[in-house]
Amino acid sequence: MTTTLITGANKGLGYETARRLIAAGHTVYIGSRDAERGRRAAERLGARLVQLDVTDDASVAAAAKAIEADGGLDVLVNNAGIEARGEGNTVIGAADVTADAMREVFETNVFGVVRVTHAFLPLLRRSASPVVVNVSSGLGSLTLVTTPDTPTYAFPGVTYPASKVTVNMITVQYAKAFPDMRINAVEPGFTRTDLNGNTGTQTVEEGAEIIVRMAQVGPDGPTGGYFAADGPLPW
Repeated sequence: MTTTLITGANKGLGYETARRLIAAGHTVYIGSRDAERGRRAAERLGARLVQLDVTDDASVAAAAKAIEADGGLDVLVNNAGIEARGEGNTVIGAADVTADAMREVFETNVFGVVRVTHAFLPLLRRSASPVVVNVSSGLGSLTLVTTPDTPTYAFPGVTYPASKVTVNMITVQYAKAFPDMRINAVEPGFTRTDLNGNTGTQTVEEGAEIIVRMAQVGPDGPTGGYFAADGPLPW
């Protein structure tokens, strides 16, 4: 039995990923900052709940202890993420971005990934087929963001793309450090979720496709890569 933890999984892409992996036979832990929302989601899905705030060391350590006591972990999906937004739910552009706004986003999107991965590495290293999936974004591709006349080029925000570029680098360096693991970054696409005020152009079912696929790679699968549903992405 494959045991999987998905952070930020009480709604959106995390929830749909949990649903699909449970259907594929995984035992899934929903990591949720809000215990009650997580409990309701876990009950609907037939998942297990672990209260988990990726910005809090004690919360992450407690979650790791709980999952270790239950038997360990094979797959970690670092899905929890936030966007920096101003008044009216508009993206904060370069003229208005502040260090505090960037720090807040990095606390979840970057430091949260490192905090959770570090805490669960001992469990993953005991697995026969350990996998880590870091949910990134096409906005984390320097190549795509510098390609004129594309939606990626036109995106005005600074903080969120910068956080996802960092996630991509973290992914590559972890993959090199732990060659026995399969560690990849994925781009779900512009998906309708609370993160973007449900303005995305595709469904959570479509967005979760690449996350689910990469959560199920075997020991001979890719590692240190950056993938969308239709294939590898340029860095």
